[in-house]
Amino acid sequence: MAEMDTSSGGGHKKGPGVKKGKKLSTRVDLTPMVDLGFLLITFFIFTTTMSQPTAMRLFLPKDTDQKDDTKVKESGALSIMLGKDNVVFYYEGQLANDGSNFKSTNFKEIREVIINKKKSTKADDFVVVIKPGPEATYKNTVDILDEMTINEVKRYAMVDIFPVEVELMKKTEGL
Repeated sequence: MAEMDTSSGGGHKKGPGVKKGKKLSTRVDLTPMVDLGFLLITFFIFTTTMSQPTAMRLFLPKDTDQKDDTKVKESGALSIMLGKDNVVFYYEGQLANDGSNFKSTNFKEIREVIINKKKSTKADDFVVVIKPGPEATYKNTVDILDEMTINEVKRYAMVDIFPVEVELMKKTEGL
């Protein structure tokens, strides 16, 4: 509520013959405004919905004591190793002892390799094993996961690289 103080002050003359009007002090009571502010804050707190967390859904294996050894047909496996400078190494099936089936390519051509392997293999047997090398970048890993999505590869796994494969990668990069 606003009120005006008319009790005292003002009204005295300054100088001869000069009469000034009374000065009235005004005082505004802000208590109802504070109450209204708290009511609005309370209203918005109770009517606001909390944002739902948005995260990628992961399908993780069930937690069991049994060790799950997923057997994969050798003919349906495609192993992809990520090297430095956007170089991708791959081999089909099992790595030969002499490394004769160890090949290198880049990210532009790996899509054709995946498509050709997918066409020549039964859908249930096709598995891609992704092995980031010690010098692979995070971007390369994301790019190869994108390739899995683009090529609609249903079964793929990311595993540690073997020391033999690292040696072959270094020999191939050194050429």
